[in-house]
Order: sequence, then C-alpha cells, then structure tokens
Amino acid sequence: MKAARSVRIDTLRGIAVFGIMLVNVWGFAIGNNFSRYGIIGEHAPLLDQVVVFVVAAFAEQKFYPVFAFLFGAGFALQTGGRHFPGPQLERIKTTYRRRIAWLLGCGVLHGSLLWFGDILTVYAMCGFWLMTQAGRRLADIVASLGRLVALNIAVLCFMAYLTQQLMTMPPAAVSWGVDEIARTQAVYSQGTLAEIARERLDDFWGNLLNSLFFLPKVALLFLLGVVSVRLGWLTRPGRHRAFWGRVLLAALWVGVPVNLWWGWAALRDAVDPHAGGALAAFVSFLVEVAGPLMAAGYVALAMRAPERAVASLAHWLAPVGRMALTNYLAQSVLLGFLIQGTGLGLGARLSHAGLLCLCVLLMAAQALWSRWWMQRHAQGPMEALWRRFAAGA
Repeated sequence: MKAARSVRIDTLRGIAVFGIMLVNVWGFAIGNNFSRYGIIGEHAPLLDQVVVFVVAAFAEQKFYPVFAFLFGAGFALQTGGRHFPGPQLERIKTTYRRRIAWLLGCGVLHGSLLWFGDILTVYAMCGFWLMTQAGRRLADIVASLGRLVALNIAVLCFMAYLTQQLMTMPPAAVSWGVDEIARTQAVYSQGTLAEIARERLDDFWGNLLNSLFFLPKVALLFLLGVVSVRLGWLTRPGRHRAFWGRVLLAALWVGVPVNLWWGWAALRDAVDPHAGGALAAFVSFLVEVAGPLMAAGYVALAMRAPERAVASLAHWLAPVGRMALTNYLAQSVLLGFLIQGTGLGLGARLSHAGLLCLCVLLMAAQALWSRWWMQRHAQGPMEALWRRFAAGA
C-alpha cells in the first residue's frame, strides 16, 4: 500500500514538472512582461492562437500550486506527520534547516544564472517558516491555516485595488508595455551573453520583490499539503474518495469556467494588448483563486484515478517526479540553450506552436532519461547532492 501511494504522488509530481515547463517556456523567449505570451498579432495562425488559449486556460497558475502542495506534503512525510518528542524533533529540524538552506542557495544561483522565474527561492523562504510547524498538533496547524486564509484574503483585497488601477491604465502605458515586450524578446532571443545576463538578473530581482505578495499563497499551499497528510487525504486517497469528489466538483463548476475565461482573455491580450482593458484585468484577478482551484481538481483526478490508469502513467511519469528537482533545473539549461541568443536562438524563429512542440520533445527526452536513470540509481543527481548536504556529508 505504501508503494502504491508513493507511485501516485510521484506521478502527480511528474505531471506538474511538465506542466510548469509549458508555462515557463514563454519567459525564456519573451522575458518578464505584462503579457506572458508576447504579441502574436491579429493575423496569427490559428494554431498559435489555440496554443496560447490552451496553455493559459489549462496550465498557467495550475501547476505551481500542485508543486507547492506536494512540497508541504513532503515536509509532513519527512517529519513523520505527527508530534515528535523534543530531541528527535530537534534533529529533524536541524536536517530540514540544512535542506532549506541548500534550496535557497540553489534557487538564487538558478534565478541569477539560468531562469529569472525561479520558484525554489520562494519555496525556501516559505520553507523556513514551514519548519516552525514541525511537531505541532493538528489543531494548532489548522489554526495557522485559518490565519493564512485571512492573510491571503487581505492580499487579494489589495490586489483588487491594484486591478482597479490597471482598469484605468492609459493607452500610452499599454503602448510602452508593447514596446518593452519587443525589446526584451529581442534581448533574450538574439542578445549577447552579457545582455541576456543583465536582463535576467533585473527580471529575477524584480520577481523576488513581487514574491512578497506571493509568499502567503505559497505558505497556504504548503500547509494544505501538511494537513492533507495528517488527515490522510493524500496518503490514503481510497478512504477519502468522497472528499476528492467534492474538490473535483468545485474545480469543474468554478475553476473550469473562470480559467476558460482567462484563456480567452490571455489570447485577446496576445492578439491586441490595447483591447484587453478592464475585463482582462478583472479576470486576471479572478484567476488568482480559480487557478489554484483548478490545480486542486488536477490533484483530485490523480487521487481518484483507478490503479490501472495510475500504473500506466507511472511507468513514464513517476521517475520524472522522483527526480523533479533535477528535471526542473535541467529544463532551464535546455530551454536557455535552445531558445536564447547565447545558444541556438530558436526563440527568434519558432512560432508559439513551434515552442510548444519543442516542449513536447523535451518532455519525451526527460521521461526517457528519468526512467533510465532511476533504474540505476536511488535518486536523481541533484536530489542526491541535496540529501548529502542535508545530512552534513
């Protein structure tokens, strides 16, 4: 039973690894802008328009919540998911503190040198806080969960205010944003090593500042992962099919409609950024909640899936999930080399459909490599380094 649960979780993590690449690939080609997908124009091929719609509706804002949720669940599993006596708890905290310190260093290097949209740094910052939850009673953790919900509501209210300001953004500001997209796309896809490095560093530190609004949401997702282990939602899904069924219904009735609306708004923005206006700003606010809700639906699907279906997917995806950190970092190396000006510069030549095909090819390569590696090793290479550092080796 334990192995089956592990395979199910690893498979879900593998799906999330690939889903995140579908969202990140545009940043490697276009940079950090108000329009993730750049400007494709009114006469863009239908296939490019379909790609923007599908990625925005079904991937953007959906897979980082899955990863954050599983990160929290992993924390609960590593700390035993229950109250520990003092000495044992302190040993666990010491080891976990080293794990988080390593992750922070890795994230800063990754964001500075490879991918400005690095998520590891944010996870590490939240991880130091999560460590304070080790050994606490379930009732205390649920109380912390309630406080985080209140904090996230406050952040959403502030974001609603910002959204209102965006609704009145003058045309000149939109025109500046369009010019900025063209500039950053030229830098990333055709620039020199120094130009790309300077742009990436600016984007990375800008992202870190913006993450101040993002941290409460990640912390909430972490703690939901902890609670899911403590209550058995994730580790004993067969006993909680009714719960996951309710989650799935919420995702279908609320998450899907709003995210389809977001896909349409993102496409409209990519076709003509001047046409977005108040409606696009409003739906971008709604998707802050609807995106994670749809992510919960993906988790519910994985938890309710028949064992035979899970086994079929696990054959290729579980190894990807078992070495998720390695694959996440490898994606940055590969996408940077293939897309940006310091490598092959495909970002300047491939259409949106072409970039999606590139992602599919990389997914296939990573699935094959991950399966080959995990047949010969207990962990991925980066996971092994992470574990050795945490153990003080």
